[in-house]
Amino acid sequence: MRDGTDRDRHFVARNPYVRGCPLPGLPGPARYAARRTPQALLPLLRAELGRDPDDGPLSGEELIGLLRRHGTHHPRIPLDILALPHTADPELAASEHLRRPLPPGSVEALLMRARPSRETVRTLLTTTGGAPYGRSWHRPFVRAVRMGLLTPAELVAHTAPAHRALLLCRPTGTRGLRWNLSERAEIRAAATRALEPLGDDPRLWAELLRQAPSFPGALTALAHGVANGVLPGPPPGSPPGPPSDGLAEAVRALAPAALEPTGGVERELALTSLAVPMETVDEDVRWVRDCLDRGLLTGTDVIRHKLPACWALDEDHWLGEVDHPDRYDRPEAVLASRAEAARLFALALDGDPDAWWEAARTLPDFAGTLPHLLLRVADGDSLSERP
Repeated sequence: MRDGTDRDRHFVARNPYVRGCPLPGLPGPARYAARRTPQALLPLLRAELGRDPDDGPLSGEELIGLLRRHGTHHPRIPLDILALPHTADPELAASEHLRRPLPPGSVEALLMRARPSRETVRTLLTTTGGAPYGRSWHRPFVRAVRMGLLTPAELVAHTAPAHRALLLCRPTGTRGLRWNLSERAEIRAAATRALEPLGDDPRLWAELLRQAPSFPGALTALAHGVANGVLPGPPPGSPPGPPSDGLAEAVRALAPAALEPTGGVERELALTSLAVPMETVDEDVRWVRDCLDRGLLTGTDVIRHKLPACWALDEDHWLGEVDHPDRYDRPEAVLASRAEAARLFALALDGDPDAWWEAARTLPDFAGTLPHLLLRVADGDSLSERP
């Protein structure tokens, strides 16, 4: 990257799209397309339509009716339905979804097959009228990010109602299409930025948890309303909200820690050791992992104090090497470290592409901590000399 051209620099700094790929083994459009249509599907569709689908293209109303009856969990059958001749109109599907939410499998199939615009994608991910929470409700959100239709920041900014954005910060199951650890970190960092108006006031966080189930807007509007005290109480007869246990867990994970790690002298020794690497990487990893397990350190401490900065940003240097984005056995430490790194980068560099480029160019050879690096970049100091 240090030898890149101006075109490379501006592409990296300004590109708003996600260029990720699904986890190994998860079904994508090609795998669904290679799957045979079940033999019993056409007779079923013929009975539901009252005619043979081969007699003519499906109208928009017929297509929406079929999508409403199928796709409760997975997009397999909706993809087969969308493969039939029909009048393609993603905007009609989006407006019908706003009127009465489509099943998550049908929404996921529309994202994969209909090639909707970004505005239509946001509409398809908006749910109103107390849509139910099945085990697959999160799949369209994961699919939209994996396909590059929305970034995690856009997802958090536009998802309504707000409690769905909060629930997306939690693990979304152990099987099937789900967030990997890197995606969860990005979603949580975006949600943390949206909730900055609450600060560390526990009363505001408690009010957020009370208001979230019935608030119809996006998370940013909810945070500003709670911080300014302009939101009324939940209206009587409001539709049922999300599972209360899951929402409380999501808010606790995003709220500032109520208690700092304890340990006295041992904690001070652990913090000092981050600036003095052991003789070998394996010894360093064992020591940091032991301190994390004993509660002497958190992922936030590692980002703030570990030398050099490039090692602090690379979890392999303090948790051990992995060959898969989900195989870190200390996921909470990884999530905390990435959230703190995202907060520091946003605070110091904001949206200045030149500052981001300077930080990226200097990071490999910088011997200080990440806050030290970002402070010098933000102040415009020379970074040619080691601290």
